[in-house]
Amino acid sequence: MKKLHIDKDTYRKKTNLVMVGFVGCLAVLALAFGSILIALFGSEGITESGSTGNFHLNVFGVILAVIVSAVVMNKVKSNPYFDEIMYVWQLKQIHNRIYRKLAKIKEKAARNDHDSLLILAFYYTTQQQVFTLDNNTLTITAVQKSLNEVYEQATEMNLTLDLDDFSSDLLDKY
Repeated sequence: MKKLHIDKDTYRKKTNLVMVGFVGCLAVLALAFGSILIALFGSEGITESGSTGNFHLNVFGVILAVIVSAVVMNKVKSNPYFDEIMYVWQLKQIHNRIYRKLAKIKEKAARNDHDSLLILAFYYTTQQQVFTLDNNTLTITAVQKSLNEVYEQATEMNLTLDLDDFSSDLLDKY
């Protein structure tokens, strides 16, 4: 995966719009499905407790709304409008894969393994990018410190770390 430049303002606007749209769609569909199910299968009377007994139909309406919303999002995610959002989502998936293997990667990096250092450089660089895009500045200094250590180690060993050489296939070795 190649590191891309993402405009923070564009990313935030698109992310916020997609979240609001998804939640709005989910709410409208849940109400619509619940109403349709109650109209078709619901009981009309009110019990002693004040309940209509249609709770299970409302829950099923919400479940249907989640399924329809997920299917729609899956269909539209390949639209160019979602490029920035999908890029960050894919980065976060790669970060999770790296994090699960981080101890082994750091162990090999300590022995000056080029691929391990490349993975760490990609991890810290893109983590810094994601933190900046998501306004998570709390731990960004620690990430920058770790990134600097990786590049210092590579420089000491006369290794070149080109982030364009990173591939998620490198993680299969760990």
